[in-house]
Amino acid sequence: MRPSFFLACLLATTLAPVPSQAAPLTDQNLQAYFQDRVTELSSCCLRDIDTLDEWEAARPKLRGQLFEMLSLSPLPEKTDLRPIVTGKIEREGVVVEKIHFQSMPQLYVTADLYLPAKIDKPLPAILYVCGHGPVKTNGVSYGNKVAYQHHGAWFARNGYACLIVDTIQLGEIEGLHHGTYREAMWWWNSRGYTPAGVEAWNGIRALDYLETRPEIDKTRFGVTGRSGGGAYSWWVTALDDRVKVSAPVAGITDLQNYVVDGVVEGHCDCMFFVNTYGWDYPLVAALAAPRPLMIGNSDRDTIFPLDGVERLHKKVSKIYALYKKPENLALVITAGPHKDTQELQVPVFRWFNHHLKNDDSPIDLVAKPLFTGQELKVFPENISGLPADERTSKIHNTFVATADVRLPKSASEWQTVRATLLDHLKQQVFAGWPAHECEMNPTLTANGKMTNATLITFSSEEHVPLKMVLFRPEQPGAKELRLHIMQESDYPAAVGIAGATTHHANYTAVLFTRGDGPRMEDAKTEVQIRRRYMLAGQTVDSMRVWDIGRALQLLHQNRETASLHITATASGDDAVNLIYASLFDDGPAEFALNLELTHLPASQSSGPDYLNVLRFLDLPQALALCLENHQMKMIDCPASVSDWANNLAAELHWRNKIN
Repeated sequence: MRPSFFLACLLATTLAPVPSQAAPLTDQNLQAYFQDRVTELSSCCLRDIDTLDEWEAARPKLRGQLFEMLSLSPLPEKTDLRPIVTGKIEREGVVVEKIHFQSMPQLYVTADLYLPAKIDKPLPAILYVCGHGPVKTNGVSYGNKVAYQHHGAWFARNGYACLIVDTIQLGEIEGLHHGTYREAMWWWNSRGYTPAGVEAWNGIRALDYLETRPEIDKTRFGVTGRSGGGAYSWWVTALDDRVKVSAPVAGITDLQNYVVDGVVEGHCDCMFFVNTYGWDYPLVAALAAPRPLMIGNSDRDTIFPLDGVERLHKKVSKIYALYKKPENLALVITAGPHKDTQELQVPVFRWFNHHLKNDDSPIDLVAKPLFTGQELKVFPENISGLPADERTSKIHNTFVATADVRLPKSASEWQTVRATLLDHLKQQVFAGWPAHECEMNPTLTANGKMTNATLITFSSEEHVPLKMVLFRPEQPGAKELRLHIMQESDYPAAVGIAGATTHHANYTAVLFTRGDGPRMEDAKTEVQIRRRYMLAGQTVDSMRVWDIGRALQLLHQNRETASLHITATASGDDAVNLIYASLFDDGPAEFALNLELTHLPASQSSGPDYLNVLRFLDLPQALALCLENHQMKMIDCPASVSDWANNLAAELHWRNKIN
């Protein structure tokens, strides 16, 4: 290879990084919390891989985890693609076939296949996956493949086949990438769903389609794309070894950028896997090794900042070094913002020429668009021309199946089910809980106005101080404590509880779990904080479950409250969090926790979100897990939510029953 081939790579040493436009959080505790969490995950990334044998042993498990975190485990069946060519156009030596296929039944993918007008032998093929480039006229979407057509035309004019596939967001059939970003579909987390998984699956099936074409050499597949397409390039490369060469552009950075620096705010949900296993993003890139991989970026890209891209490249270079293939990893940095520029395109073209065609000659043709949106549209012009049976627009409802837990018929069967469900909760739902408990360091402050009240401040985690107010009875000898679970924003409600319990014969405590953000300063901030939690392998509500557990632990250990019978009460989402916290409460058996639950939702899908929970169980099963060891009372809750647990209790002759 000529030395000039890597000239663009040298720019990385001369261009200064430009920070993202996103800003750190104003809540210093929360900002420090995310920094600690990201530091923990980043420090573990590839840390224990020192030999090629260690990497090769870890690689299959890591790929399996990525399939799972991309909503692709179990892997969907590869059903008949049912490809249809709806038209063909030709201009300036480029032929375009307009195609749709079904990556699974009724999940339609629209695409344009670019071919040279003259084909003498099987061609290397490029899968080009689109970023967000809307092209619409009078409400009719032509697909983002129109915005990226110049790439396909260049490849075809230079001896490649290039299949440009629409995404579900902004394709001809318009789906959704913004479930948590702007639609409040937090149940995506609970379902373990991300649109990144649909895009990855569509890319894999696109390779299946390319393999059926006689003009194409299926041993020479490459994949590229920029922005969102850069991200999908990463997914397809990491999951499918048929990709021999990869060149993602502006499609990835690391958790430090996404979570701590706030770059997540510039990205929709398709850019991220559901981070069940606490990954940092160099792990995705490492799964490309030792295949040729070029990482492209510009120096002033505010949503893929250069500092994070360089950190990622440095970590991945370790894996390429183990293969003794450092030349197969390249980092190309050009001047400019987050934009599809010729300066970024040319190194990508040369990368594919070198590795797929053994051709290092200069690039003498610029990429340019040749066709109108109408010419590239696959389906008929009017909206009624879209297939009536499509589920592309609503694929988020069905892409990941929910659990179907059958009612056990014996105690032994139930114990097997119980153990399995608890294992899933520990390993795939609440895996983001701290591996080690910090010191709670409780401090007690007397209330000058209410002599029977004490404010207890304690640490649930580092940088997560919580408040619990303890109200003592007027007379000694109390044997019970009533614990109310609330959220930080409900703090004023403690005054009402205090007034109602001043003359009560037993103890009362009010716990305030962590909030969604810096005192809920605005709705946008709250949304982006919740998205940060997911990227860090948690959700705010999964960590509220942890908070409740820590408060119970404190009450069990406190000399004054350790021998009290505790009844915990909560409403709505807080009640759901309390149910799950009770499953992990290890207080003395003789003081088993009682629960009083108000206004429970009928399903976890309309309640608090925890990663993946609906893949394994729903609220009825969670109640059953709880009912075996805890007495429960429900108020103003749908009967359907307790039926499963009560039926199991009757079948197995349990003493407890939900009232």
